[in-house]
Amino acid sequence: MQGYIEQNKEKFLNELLDLLRIPSVSADSKFKGDVRKAAEFVAEKIQVAGADLVEICETAGHPIVFGQKIIDETLPTVLVYGHYDVQPADPYELWNSPPFEPVVKDGKIYARGACDDKGQFYMHIKAFEAMMATNALPCNVKFMIEGEEEIGSDNLGIFVAANKDRLKADVILISDTAIIANDTPSIDVGLRGLSYLEVEVTGANRDLHSGVYGGAVANPINVLSKMIASLHDENNHITIPTFYDDVLDLTAEERAAMAQTPFNLDAYKEDLAIDEVYGETGYSTIERASIRPTLDVNGIWGGYIGEGAKTVLPSKAYAKISMRLVPNQQSDKITALFTKHFESIAPAGVQVKVRPHHGGEPYVTPTNSIEYLAAEKAMEEAFGKKPVPTRGGGSIPIVALFEKELQVKTVLMGFGLDSDAIHSPNEHYGLFNFYKGIETIPLFFKYYAEMAQ
Repeated sequence: MQGYIEQNKEKFLNELLDLLRIPSVSADSKFKGDVRKAAEFVAEKIQVAGADLVEICETAGHPIVFGQKIIDETLPTVLVYGHYDVQPADPYELWNSPPFEPVVKDGKIYARGACDDKGQFYMHIKAFEAMMATNALPCNVKFMIEGEEEIGSDNLGIFVAANKDRLKADVILISDTAIIANDTPSIDVGLRGLSYLEVEVTGANRDLHSGVYGGAVANPINVLSKMIASLHDENNHITIPTFYDDVLDLTAEERAAMAQTPFNLDAYKEDLAIDEVYGETGYSTIERASIRPTLDVNGIWGGYIGEGAKTVLPSKAYAKISMRLVPNQQSDKITALFTKHFESIAPAGVQVKVRPHHGGEPYVTPTNSIEYLAAEKAMEEAFGKKPVPTRGGGSIPIVALFEKELQVKTVLMGFGLDSDAIHSPNEHYGLFNFYKGIETIPLFFKYYAEMAQ
């Protein structure tokens, strides 16, 4: 099989570059046609790779691509999940090359979606192709590749609940996470949950002259800035009442084990061009970015932001805010707590609206399960080194729903790097990582098939 992969490396890469040229931005309606085009591309490639059945399944939003190859009903089934939609590429001017014109440079593929998640889910299609071409597929496989992950996966949840029999599997395999380094493999055993919302602060019924009314009427931008600032105390602890009540704290032993994870703080700061790290007092950088909840402003706007000066006192100000959650926090509960608190701290003279966008639940997978052990063995063989179990700081909202609806565990076997600039300008994915994923995935299938029978 490795010979087949080696012989087809250029073809695999060129196909991925074609996929990356499709601007499948789910958040922006002007790209709706491109999102469907990406779904059609994915469906075709799964079909060509050797699937028995491939369907583009319609939803109230963007379609879901489903495919399967059933070689024997008595054998285990692996359900591969990924997403073909991508984050908006804005701001375009900060890209060194156009985000949807992929460039291969210094061993990396630069494009929006290169790592998150086109490059990563496409590894699975190519690994499947390699197994089929060499008659080495050891168990059944199903694919479910969606187009709304970046906007909350609302319709995927409905699809999963309505298609439990079709999606029946023994394990879910996802590559949408990172390893510590190319010479230090790791497997995510936990994800943070998410509550994402937008706030609006309204003052007067129209924009006002800041000389005539300034100092006498509440300025929504000033007010919003103060409200946001009050959401953390001097120790960067979130001030929303009862916010931490459900947080599952790690034991001293668990924190000590986490501290053994390879991490170079100086290299971390150098990569980000910062003088010092920042965060909740009493926790390390690794802990702050994985096992602790957060509250961050993702965007803030209002008033005049055009060229030159306009002395306006704006009528409205807005912000987008996300909270990353940890076990056992619940997104709906946290959204309600935030809403109640934010409305309560608004001063007289303004009105506040809170609009929830989407959320997801945190997730932890056991390291003694067959699923994890198969992934561990596969990565150890591919990398020549046993992978480190880690907690991821990001969110894949659908993972907790998979366990609830399908009653199966998920393995988060990603191959990206934290430095791949996902969600940012100049997102990239290493050629090493792309090909290493294609090499490792068949090993997971092999060892899982052996262990699960």
